[in-house]
Amino acid sequence: MASLSELRDGIATNLSTITGLRVSAFVPDNINPPLAIITPQNIEYHKSFQNGLNTYNFIVSVFVGRVSERVAQNTLDAYCAPTGSSSIKSAIESDRTLQGRAFDLVVSDMRNYGSVTIAENTYLTAEFDCAVQAN
Repeated sequence: MASLSELRDGIATNLSTITGLRVSAFVPDNINPPLAIITPQNIEYHKSFQNGLNTYNFIVSVFVGRVSERVAQNTLDAYCAPTGSSSIKSAIESDRTLQGRAFDLVVSDMRNYGSVTIAENTYLTAEFDCAVQAN
């Protein structure tokens, strides 16, 4: 049985294949872009008999700096692409078993593309929904 921490770490390992992207399996005190943060959203229990399958839903939030809006948007666009060397989706799904800890995972969508202000700094961000099937 995989723990929540092991699944989150597995997603972080997959994301670490993107060159130049910092990855945090925990919510950091400070944002240092480009940065991907993995947070659990919810767990759906009893997806099969005797607790044999649960769905762990994660949000992967990606932050890029807004020094130049054009550069920031181009960078975030590359992270949002369905394929390619900077694709968040491709990186997360590169090992769908998270080193044997899960049955499967899928990145279902990207949402909330836009600006966010944190501690008086403005970032461009997008969120990715990731569902992991594990027991």
